[in-house]
Formats: sequence, C-alpha cells, structure tokens
Amino acid sequence: MAMKISDDPFFERVDKGINNDFMRKAMVSAQDRLKDRKLTAQEELGNWEDWRELSEEIRQHTLEHLDYYLEQLADNVVSRGGHVFFAETAEEANEYISNVVKEKEAKKIIKSKSMVTEEINMNEALENLGCEVIESDLGEYILQIDDHDPPSHIVAPALHKNKEQIRDTFHEKLQYTKSSKPEELALFAREQLRQDFVHADIGITGCNFAVAESGAISLVTNEGNARLATTLPKTQITVMGMERIVPTWEELDILVSMLCRSAVGQKLTSYITGLTGPKEEGDVDGPEEFHLVVVDNGRSNILGTEFQSVLQCIRCAACINVCPIYRHVGGHSYGSIYPGPIGAVLSPLLGGYDDYKELPYASSLCAACTEACPVKIPLHDLLVKHRRNIVEEQKKGGFGEKLAMRGFSLAASNPAIFNSATKSAPLMMSPFTKEGKISKGPGPIKPWTDIRDFPEPSKQSFKKWFKEREKGGHE
Repeated sequence: MAMKISDDPFFERVDKGINNDFMRKAMVSAQDRLKDRKLTAQEELGNWEDWRELSEEIRQHTLEHLDYYLEQLADNVVSRGGHVFFAETAEEANEYISNVVKEKEAKKIIKSKSMVTEEINMNEALENLGCEVIESDLGEYILQIDDHDPPSHIVAPALHKNKEQIRDTFHEKLQYTKSSKPEELALFAREQLRQDFVHADIGITGCNFAVAESGAISLVTNEGNARLATTLPKTQITVMGMERIVPTWEELDILVSMLCRSAVGQKLTSYITGLTGPKEEGDVDGPEEFHLVVVDNGRSNILGTEFQSVLQCIRCAACINVCPIYRHVGGHSYGSIYPGPIGAVLSPLLGGYDDYKELPYASSLCAACTEACPVKIPLHDLLVKHRRNIVEEQKKGGFGEKLAMRGFSLAASNPAIFNSATKSAPLMMSPFTKEGKISKGPGPIKPWTDIRDFPEPSKQSFKKWFKEREKGGHE
C-alpha cells in the first residue's frame, strides 16, 4: 500500500466519510476514549508542559545535528555486524529490500506494523517478486485480510471497523466459525499467525526510535508480534524514516514515555524492545543477519525549511485524537496513510501539492492539535504556511477562489460597496437559510456547511446595533 490510498477527488472522499454513520460514531468514541486516557496519563506524570518543552528540545537538537547522529548510528550498527543502507527514494529502499529477499530466496515474509513501509509501498514490491507478505499487527492483519483496506488511524489502523465486520471478514476469507467476541477473534488471529511466524524466511519491522550511541533499534508495541518477527526468522530488516532517531538511551526514555502517554494513555506499553543487530555468541535467539534501511523519501527536502518542525513527530496520533475535522470525515477522507492534522501537514510535503493541496484546508485552525502534540509541533501554523504557499507560490488556489478573493478585496476596500454587500447579505442568503441557520451553503462555504451550521447574516450591522444600544443606555 502506497502513501496515497485513493484516486477519488477530495470532496467525494469527504462525502463518503460524512455519510458513514458507523465510522463517525467509531471515530467519536475512539477520540473521546484516547483523549481522556491521555489527559489522565499526563496528569499522573506531572509538570506536563515541562516534559513537552524537554521533548521538543530533544527533537529539535536531533534534527539540527541529524547528519552526525545518522553517521554515528550507522557506524554502531555495522560494528555489531549489521548492514546499513541509506535510501534516498522509495524505489531505492524497495530495490535494496528486494535484493536481500532474492539473495535469501525468501518466499514468506512476516512484518510488524510500520507506517514507513506503507509509505514506500514495500508490500507490493515484494509481492511482485512472488513473496507472501503477512501483516502481524492485529489491526493491519484485519485490513490486509479485508482486501487490503487502507488504515484510518496511525495508531489504531482498523478503527473504522466493528467486531461484527471483523467476524464477517474472518468468516468469508478464513472460514472462521465462532462469535464476534474480541477474545475469540484475537485468539483466532493468533492461531493463524503463529505458523506464519515459525515458517517466515524474513522478518521486517519499522522503527519507533533508533539510538545513535549504541546502534540499537527500539520498538514500542502492545501485542508482542514485533518480538516474534525479530526473533524467529533468520534475517531481519528494519525500515526507518531518517528522522526517527535519538542521541542516547536517556532521550529514548523521555520520548518513549511521552509517546506511550500521548498515543494510548499508558505509562508504558506492554513491550518496549531494544534490538542490537544480529545475535551474538551466547544469545539464545535473534536473527543471524540484520539490515537497517534508512529512508529519506523527501524528508531531507524538509530540513532547513519553515516546515522542519513537522519532522519532530513521534507518530503518537494525539493531534488526530482531538481534531474536529477528523472526527467528522474520518481517516480515509485524507487520501493518505497519514491522516488528521499531522497528515495534512506531512502528506503535501512528501507527496506534493498536486495530490494533497486540499488537506491544509481540512482544518478549523482551532489549534487543538498544537496543544495536544507532546513535542510541540506548531501544526496549525504549518497549515497556514501551506495555504500561503499553495496560493502565493504554487498558484494552485483555483479560479473560483481567486475570483472570490478579488471580489472581497474590492468590496472591503470600498465603503459604499461594502455597506451595500452587508445590507444585501440577508436577502441573498435567504434561500439557504432555515430557522436562523445556513445548513446548505452555496459555493465556497458548502464544505463548511456540510459538516456544521452557520448562523444567518444579521439584518442589523454591529455598528448600527452598538449605536442604538449606546443611545438607549443614555436615555
């Protein structure tokens, strides 16, 4: 699955999301639950803003010295017997991974949850070689079984499905015969996957953080599947975005604590795993061969720009869990594996404005995302910067928008026209007004009124109202 998950026009995707009642209920429930857990977890930690400041400092420092830490990481991985490959593009990453697979004559590949492997469309590249690639994360496994349905959330990819839908998918695809109880569904998936772990030729993982000082790879999980994927196969490949690195274990400790609290409201997830390459003499398990693929895929183009802070992201999805737009339209509406506010900023940078120019406008700019971010990415500011670039630099604003802005400029700069426009607004909007609200607005305001009601224009200007009030007060 590539980063782009749909060729449908943006507003068609939005309409599908808005009209999917089950999905919207699921999003609301999950947002409320995850947000409340995060608030509880951060209160227990205490001094949350101080921890955010420290986390931001760590991420900014790492990005400012990224070349140094990547070199240190590579040297330490190699010194432990591993192999490191720096991939400038998705194609280079897939070519390297494919060459390892062909060298090992691998046919079955087991992998843990990884956003960057989805971003580079790794699964399809390996399937084109005749390999069977099996997702071992429960949510990703469900989506893969269900005809490669794309994820709708960074942390909980199958958020848009209920247990009955999952039961039906297992029944249709895997001849499952039991109930929709989560325990029975999970046990069935575990039984199916256990044999895949045992017989896999290669295990592939993502990377939450790499530790530069030791060459270790850290994985933060709740299921334990990543440990099996890195323990049983003889060859392990880890794929990481180039920015997912920390200088030392001390910084890792801080960021993992912030990640767990922000993502799922836990002090720590069930498994915090540190991997240091191929097994050494005396080790009872681990791979015989280890490869680290460091993916650029457009990230270096973000360094040194006004958008550099987006690379501070630790993929916790806290911004998604408070976003009112995501709450209404769901993850698939973004057309990217990166949804929500972080996706609205990151997807245009990695995938270009041609495919994602609408996403920076899929925001109310309420700044809830910025407030929720544990590493203090100014997401709402970055969305505004995208909008400016789209209109002023890329000239992709669209004819209708340009015409509307010119009209507004003309009206706002001419008092007579402005006064006339404000007086005629109530009459002009009356066909779209019902019970004091605009629920089906025309033209540019339609996307807004599709998901919320606007108050009808007042028949009395504020200036006139204020003068009458002032006059009445003197009397």
